Amino acid sequence: MKVRIHVSLKPGVLDPQGRAVHHSLEGLGFTGVEDVRVGRLIELEVADGTSDETLDDMCRKLLANMVIENYRIEKLETA
Repeated sequence: MKVRIHVSLKPGVLDPQGRAVHHSLEGLGFTGVEDVRVGRLIELEVADGTSDETLDDMCRKLLANMVIENYRIEKLETA
């Protein structure tokens, strides 16, 4: 089974990388961008029987910094 973990900074946490991207977009002449937040996408290939609880445990213990980040688990349909 393929799983995507979307990790993003919690609201209120400063995002220096997002600010740098925002500044660069303005420097390139792009207007109308009010804010930029940069996150991570982690793709995992796991055994079909892997439980939601196990995936959540992986995120909490390693894949996301629970102090400053949120995460969302997305299971992908296989064709």
